[in-house]
Amino acid sequence: MLPAGVAAAGADGALIVSGMTGSIERRDIAALGLAAICWGLGTVVSKTALAEMPPVTLLAVQLASSLAVLVILMRRKRIPLRGDGPALLGRLGLLNPGAAYALGLLGLTSITASVSVLVWALEPILIMLLAVVVLRERITPLLVALSIAALVGIALVVFEPASVDGEAVGVGLALAGVACCAAYTVFTRRYIPGAQETSQVVLAQQAYALALAFVLVLIVVIAGGDPAPARLTADGLASAALSGLLYYAAAYWLYLGALRRVPASIAAGSFYLIPIVGVAAGGLLLGERLAPIQWVGAMIVLGAVLGILSRSIVEGSGTAARTGPDPARPMRRRPVSGP
Repeated sequence: MLPAGVAAAGADGALIVSGMTGSIERRDIAALGLAAICWGLGTVVSKTALAEMPPVTLLAVQLASSLAVLVILMRRKRIPLRGDGPALLGRLGLLNPGAAYALGLLGLTSITASVSVLVWALEPILIMLLAVVVLRERITPLLVALSIAALVGIALVVFEPASVDGEAVGVGLALAGVACCAAYTVFTRRYIPGAQETSQVVLAQQAYALALAFVLVLIVVIAGGDPAPARLTADGLASAALSGLLYYAAAYWLYLGALRRVPASIAAGSFYLIPIVGVAAGGLLLGERLAPIQWVGAMIVLGAVLGILSRSIVEGSGTAARTGPDPARPMRRRPVSGP
């Protein structure tokens, strides 16, 4: 048994990390929670902006707003805009937030903001599966059980018999976006330790995503569509810019900063907070309401989140979570102190 906060190389070369609170710093837990809040709020604010502009146009505006703020902040902190990390790391921006959020915004045009954030809560399940296969992370049975419970709750919230036909396409598009995001998290976790600055990774990824957004706008024009807003109010423009800052500048900087040190399967657990934030914000800001069965599902999701947090306290000094060696750095053996 490893004492809290101690890491060592096991006999098979895998890095052994003690339980959540023992090995993950509080700043990382806070960063993951704040990132989830930003994504939940960003989804609701995006719904307001979508009432005035097409999805691909909104994506371009959001990313442009995010990049502008990131450049300003990095200049003020004297951080070089270009880093020397793996080239593939920046190109992952084509996957997320590029393709992933284009699909998500398209889906959001035909489903409610509450349903959208709850569909996106499926992402941790996919991330855990990919983390086991790609990163060789090992997850505890309790975490699996809590994730399954959250998945059941999400299914109850998403399933609406009265509107299932009208929302099927939107849910399908959102699920495709979820798959892109899951792959993005796993491969970013694999390569981000080799990057010098988190902000440089965020900037590079979103620059690639913005380029993809411009290509999508061009495709819409060639296909005979009109990407220009039919009408644009000050509130609509402010919503587009604010959702971009929440979704991309703030959330990704926080999330990727924590992902440097946190296993993907554990970091993904923070995503279960997104539905809670989205449901609460959707009710307060958009007047959306859930049916009784959906509230039951939401309570199940909340219970799963509380269970994961309880697990971090109970297992912090005992159960070990294992992850594969960092592919970006050579493995160094560290002595284990204590019994």
